[in-house]
This record gives sequence, C-alpha cells and structure tokens, in this order.
Amino acid sequence: METRELAYFVAVAEELHFGRAAQRLGMAQPPLSRAIQQLERRMGVPLLNRTSRGVSLTPAGAVFLAESRKALDAVDAAVRRAQRAGQEVPKLLVAMKPDGDAGLLERILPGYRADPDAIEVEVVVGGIGEQSRMLRDGRVDLAFLHGPHDDSVGFDTELLLEQDQVAMLARGHRLADRSALVLADLDGEPLPRWPGSDVRGPEVRDAGQLLQLVALGQVVAVVPESARRHVRADVVCLPVLDAPRTSVLLAWPDRTRSRAVAAFVRASTDVRSPAAPSPT
Repeated sequence: METRELAYFVAVAEELHFGRAAQRLGMAQPPLSRAIQQLERRMGVPLLNRTSRGVSLTPAGAVFLAESRKALDAVDAAVRRAQRAGQEVPKLLVAMKPDGDAGLLERILPGYRADPDAIEVEVVVGGIGEQSRMLRDGRVDLAFLHGPHDDSVGFDTELLLEQDQVAMLARGHRLADRSALVLADLDGEPLPRWPGSDVRGPEVRDAGQLLQLVALGQVVAVVPESARRHVRADVVCLPVLDAPRTSVLLAWPDRTRSRAVAAFVRASTDVRSPAAPSPT
C-alpha cells in the first residue's frame, strides 16, 4: 500500500464528500473514486457508506482513518527527523506549553549540557494541547506532556512530577477568603474553555489570557499547583482538596536511537521530584 492511497482515503474520510476531497487533493473526482474503490477491494472490507444522502464511514473505515493518520504522521516525522539529523549544526527540539515544564527545565539544562552526548537545545513553546501532535509528526524530539489531559499513546515517557491542583480566583471573589475549597464549591462558576474542550465559557489559549480573565472575574480555573509561581497580585490560589492530581511527563518517540534524546532523558530523571518515581 502506498502513502498516496492513505492520503486519498484520509481526505475523503475527513471531508465525507468526494468532490471536496478531490478539490483538496488537486485532482479530478473520478480517479479519486476509483482509487478508493480499488483500496476497498484490496482490503476486502467497505470503508465508506455511499448513499443518496451522502458519504459516511463504516466501522472499518473509522479504524482505518485513525491508523492512516498515524501512518502518514510517521512518514512526515521520519522525513523531518532525518532532515534535522543531517543539519550541519544539529539541534534538540523540546516542546512545551507556557510554563509546561513546571519550572523543571531550568534545572534540567545544566545537567544536560554537561553530558558528552548533548547538542544545542531549542525550546519550542506552543499552545495548549499542541505538544503531542508536534512530537508525533516529527516537528520536535521531546515534549513536556501533562496527564491525564495530553495523549501519550505510542511514546516512551518518564514521570517527572505529580502535583495537586489549586483554584485560581479573582481577589474579590466570594470564595477568595477561604483557606481551601472542594470542587462542589465551584459549581455554577464560569470555567475557561480550553482548545478541544466542550465547556461553555470564554476560550483560553495561553496562561496570560487565563490570568487576565481570572483577575476580571470572568472565569474560575482549576490548575496545577505550579501555576502559583506566576500569580498576579489581583489573583489568589486556593487548594482544591478533592481535585485529581496532575502529572508532568517527559515524552519522546518510542524506539528512538538518538543519543542526544537519551542524554536529555537522563538529565531530566536526575531532577525528578522524589514524589514521582520512575514507572516500573
């Protein structure tokens, strides 16, 4: 099977319309339809339901869409990583969201730079939820991920830190004078809508925007305890006693042979929180 066939199928499966998929691919519709039919014959299962009302995925098609995306990402990742490895001055690219390292990176880097396998590090700061995708498609070599929210399937990981959560409130909020809260105290409070979530609240894309909305009383946010480090004078943080703990994970592609990646992992485990032992 060729990657071209996977790309054809993904376009049709995402558009659920042969005409739009053909336009997206820059080709005519008839050869696209024939290519998908030939793919289904070779696989021996129908991937699409075609009716007068439109196109939909069969159960087999839904599975094949997810696996095709992974396969295409793997091809893109292989190209990007090979290109970086061939650079005259190679770099190690590490992805994180703003403050996504919980303050660990400044302790990791000195130990990493002392390793004989170390190369130059470039930190790539992206939006919330982007780090898994960047690692999966080869744009970066390692990423700081956050459990249980980020997708770490298919990666090797090291647990670096576990944290309790706190509620961020405007200093004038009705609950701001409490010493601690439980989640039920926040029932009915406006919550931020992170990318990909279905919460009905103001959309938040970065930490600065979140702090501004909290200070204005527009939202209340439950966040990892490390967020206290950047709290403004007009915002308070209170422990949420029954909130689930969150984790900071260092992730990298499984089966990687990069000595620079291995050196970064070693340096990271050296500064790991005592409360976050290596998984067995």
